[in-house]
Amino acid sequence: MSTRIIPNLSECGCAGPITRRDFIKTAIGGTAAAAALGTAPALVAAKKDAPETLVATLYKSLTEEQRKAVAFPFDHPLRSKVDNNWHIVDKKLNFYTKDQQQMIRDIFMGIHSPEYAETVMKQVVHDSGKAGFEDSSIALFGEPGTGKFEFVLTGRHCTRRCDGDSVEGAAFGGPIFYGHAAESFNEKPTHPGNAYWFQAVRANEVFQMLDGKQRKLALLDEPREEKGTDTVKLTGKKQGLPGVPLTELSRDQKEHVHKVMADLLAPFRKADADEAMKLVKANGFDNLHMAFYKNEDIGNDGVWDVWQLEGPAMLWYFRGSPHVHTWVHIKREA
Repeated sequence: MSTRIIPNLSECGCAGPITRRDFIKTAIGGTAAAAALGTAPALVAAKKDAPETLVATLYKSLTEEQRKAVAFPFDHPLRSKVDNNWHIVDKKLNFYTKDQQQMIRDIFMGIHSPEYAETVMKQVVHDSGKAGFEDSSIALFGEPGTGKFEFVLTGRHCTRRCDGDSVEGAAFGGPIFYGHAAESFNEKPTHPGNAYWFQAVRANEVFQMLDGKQRKLALLDEPREEKGTDTVKLTGKKQGLPGVPLTELSRDQKEHVHKVMADLLAPFRKADADEAMKLVKANGFDNLHMAFYKNEDIGNDGVWDVWQLEGPAMLWYFRGSPHVHTWVHIKREA
């Protein structure tokens, strides 16, 4: 077995495999446990108030000290940054009142689908260590009500946005990140307990459908490097991207790629998922390329831990080695 070279990842410090059905079951059945964590009220509030409404309420509640620390002009360059383990400002959630912390929790829950929100929250709590969700930090760009604003929450394995479509032509309001280190930093081949591994299982089903010629195009050696925001830099190219172009796939193979996209988008609220798919299709679903990377195969089992979908103005890069890191950027144009 060759030595696995781990790329330049920020040190992460992070329980049987989770399928999509298990993921949803856990989310729906987790209300009692969530109450103990203080997240059940968040789910109720998130259903009652749109996240954008809560962002406006949060913004109005900020003291002058808070506003100076976390509020920025809409066009501030920090708004477009993304990374796998970072804090957008140095103020954690203990900088806010209990009511404000609850609003932040509700906003986060509200930008995820009802079926997945609790499980996503548990992943963030787990990966954030002893501080849990309170280890997160937020920043606000622009001002709600002016047509240009964005809420950004960051932490370990987490960059999420709520923009009320202020960022025109960009799904999720810009690049996002999600990941999970379930049992350990270096996960086992089946990634026991990983909240997002089911997405890779679905992607590998596509690979199993490929014939020899298609696999030769799809299976590559080294994946892209993780370089913060540059990781998700879009090329605008319709041809010459890594992997097999979807034009080379049969109808049933393409249909399975559609199912993979549905699994990728399932954790997010419907409005954001619909916008993302609309933008992908606007750039031509057949212009997507799908690549798998053999040099990061945990356990050398032929189940590719690292893979990606890339198009002219879209990248969904799933890095499952040594644990899951996922980089997402979807726009109308590069």
